[in-house]
Amino acid sequence: MRDELGAEVPLTGPARRVVSLVPSITEAVAVSAPGRLVGATEYCAHPPDLDVTRVGGSKYPVVDAVLALAPDLVLANAEENRPADVARLRSRGVPVFVTAAPETVPAGLASLRRILVDCLGLGPPDWWRTASSRWEHTPARRCTAVVPVWRRPWVVLGGRTFATDLLRRLGVDNAYSDRADRYPRPKLPELLATVDSGAADLLVLPDEPYRFTSTDGPDAFPGIPHALVSGRHLTWYGPSLVEAPEVLLDQLAAVRR
Repeated sequence: MRDELGAEVPLTGPARRVVSLVPSITEAVAVSAPGRLVGATEYCAHPPDLDVTRVGGSKYPVVDAVLALAPDLVLANAEENRPADVARLRSRGVPVFVTAAPETVPAGLASLRRILVDCLGLGPPDWWRTASSRWEHTPARRCTAVVPVWRRPWVVLGGRTFATDLLRRLGVDNAYSDRADRYPRPKLPELLATVDSGAADLLVLPDEPYRFTSTDGPDAFPGIPHALVSGRHLTWYGPSLVEAPEVLLDQLAAVRR
């Protein structure tokens, strides 16, 4: 078996002791294969009752803590986890499956299917089938949005990102989807001009990775329509995709000024 970056994953059978360093993958494994997960990061907050050993953060996991759990598989992501940590785990004989950063909802679901089926020996779970069905179709465009994901400096969603594709499947185009950079860093005057010019008519403010709130974020865009949305439902690919359409459409409908 090879992971999504082409590296060999020397599994000899379905993984039984799994450490996940990616919050959305952690949730998918915990829900689909109870008892297989033995370790996760401090940022793996779902399911809420997850009771496993914590091994530090996604960017800076405590590799010795991972090794102490004697996993037969570690799950990582090319965008969230450092190559040096992956290399150290592999040098100690631990199989590591590294996922690529998915650029579409179908790609995210396909990635999870590989983990659950090929690495864990499961069939596609019910939540996976339901999510796949719910995200098949793309409606007509309803609006175009600017989607900041960080402040100080401002960082927005660009093209080729999972969240950009997810919004498109809700009828919301991304004003920065034509940028080659996945996460452009425009200055605030440019963001304001994008809305003022009519190139965008909505500001979408998620609560992660930066926690935008009614008082932190909209203050920089006075009078501009904005919607506060769940970052987990916008950016995670896993069981949350089942309820994400209803959650996000309700939040997008609650436009404020």
